[in-house]
Amino acid sequence: MKKNDLFRNGETIVRVLAVEGDRLLLIDCIRLTMPKWETIASIVDCTPCEERELSKGLVDIEDVGADARKSAYQRYTMISGVLPYVSDNTMRCRAIEKATEEYQVSKKTIRKYLCRYLAYQNIAALAPKTDEDEHVLSQDEKNMRWALNKFFYTKNKNSLHIAYTMMLKNKYCDGEGKLLLIYPSFHQFRYFYRKTKNMQTYYISRDGLKSYQRNNRPCVGDGVRAFATAPGVGMIDSTVCDIYLVNESGHLVGRPILTACVDAYSGLCCGYSLTWEGGVYSLRNLMTNIIADKKEHCSRFGIGISESDWPAKEIPGKLITDKGAEYITDTFSQLAELGVTLTNLPAYRPELKGPVEKFFDLVQNSYKPFLKGRGVIEPDYMERGAHDYRKDACLTLKEFEKIILHCILFHNSKRVFGDFPYMDAMIEAGVKPNANSIWEWGKKQPGVNLIPVTSEQLVLTLLPRTTGKFTRFGLKANKMRYHHANYAEKYLQGKEAVVAYNPEDVSNVWVMEKGIYIRFELIESRFQDKALAEVTDVKKKQRQIAGTANKDKIQAEIDLVDHIEVISRNTTKIERVNLKSIRETRRKEQDRQHLDHVKEAGIDERDQ
Repeated sequence: MKKNDLFRNGETIVRVLAVEGDRLLLIDCIRLTMPKWETIASIVDCTPCEERELSKGLVDIEDVGADARKSAYQRYTMISGVLPYVSDNTMRCRAIEKATEEYQVSKKTIRKYLCRYLAYQNIAALAPKTDEDEHVLSQDEKNMRWALNKFFYTKNKNSLHIAYTMMLKNKYCDGEGKLLLIYPSFHQFRYFYRKTKNMQTYYISRDGLKSYQRNNRPCVGDGVRAFATAPGVGMIDSTVCDIYLVNESGHLVGRPILTACVDAYSGLCCGYSLTWEGGVYSLRNLMTNIIADKKEHCSRFGIGISESDWPAKEIPGKLITDKGAEYITDTFSQLAELGVTLTNLPAYRPELKGPVEKFFDLVQNSYKPFLKGRGVIEPDYMERGAHDYRKDACLTLKEFEKIILHCILFHNSKRVFGDFPYMDAMIEAGVKPNANSIWEWGKKQPGVNLIPVTSEQLVLTLLPRTTGKFTRFGLKANKMRYHHANYAEKYLQGKEAVVAYNPEDVSNVWVMEKGIYIRFELIESRFQDKALAEVTDVKKKQRQIAGTANKDKIQAEIDLVDHIEVISRNTTKIERVNLKSIRETRRKEQDRQHLDHVKEAGIDERDQ
């Protein structure tokens, strides 16, 4: 028998820490109580035990995590001054008191660390338990978990106390609904909740997945820089401006819609649209503005700029949008015919189009402080008793658009992008931290993705489309007929075609053939220069008039049949018709029925 030998007696395992004559200093390795001196006779009935039986599940100190290894060595340092006095009760107690004062921990903590080390003789035993350590739930803990899942982690958003009460009612009451003598306290229930709380589960179960993705989901990663390494990735979005406007007569119109396209790489606003009408119409305005001559556009508002202040005039090769109704229409997706790649982001992921979201904030924060009292909306506009900001409106859409243009020009050419990830080449080239300078520099780098498009190409591409059919009477589209001089054969073949049309004027349509738009002219001149809505309305009214007259027509048909039948009944049927001398008979009847119209009119030839 020697130091560190292990002995087993049933479920108990003891370790020999010291041997003095017939006395042994033993520690219970299972209960982890302080070591005691016992006689050799006390372990006569014990059998030797191997180290691996006790150390089952204990890993080497080098295999634990960095934080756990650090804690293990710190705990060993706390008990290192006690280890030399383990066999002397008095000295051991004094050493424990000294360690308590030096390391500012309790005696109980020092004893716990000491017993664990003495039992296992391994510093790894002092490492804190990790979350992966298996923990078998007690029946009370299982009941608490059940109550939390059923009553707390739900969309009903019950309080913790209500969940606790429902647990007692369902799990700790007898058949008559009386509370049992033994049950967990609310403090135990709250402790279990805090110990097992998962914030992701909390937000999703109580607020829903959409709310979690929009308001609570961690926003990590490099954002747009991960896929926008050069100009050519445009981000499109719309917002309702925080201001009320009037028309030229001073009547309130409402709040305008601002739609913008911002380059993800440089932050440059490529184009904008400020309208009363959203949807596909505002997108068509936006795309037209992107390729427009910005210098000429600004001059219409009395603003003079240089080409470098707003250099965008090409469509980004990749457009990023959310899942708004206008962005997933067939009309907008037709931009792919120009070589544009369209990407619709998942719902509630605004950080993936952060540049355009930030653009709206910057623009609105630029004008709002200076237009207070002129229709600008304050944060309290939805609260009860708040000021009615509609009464302050005084700007027209044209005046406000001029303000928006100044804000965009400031954003593009004067705002400092201090957090832009400058590369060494940019620093050497002396690129200014402005959106227009970054854009111009980026256009010279590999990977730029900009598509030059003419105004005619863009407008025709964004026109709505329908299916037309060639007939003998021309091309039928939108229930109207069109013609082209070179399509006689197609009229006879009777095939279908894809037709682009202008809802504002039905005078022409364009047939698409191999990417080429062929213009057809309207046959029905009565609809010339009319909008499709007007034509539809005219045809609707015509159908209504025809429908009203249809009843009179049916009645007239019935009356006609009655007259014919009356005449037919009053006619005497000839038994035998004489078929001889038909020509002579016809001549005689002609002479008998012939009228002298001059005589009948009472005109005397002698008067002339």
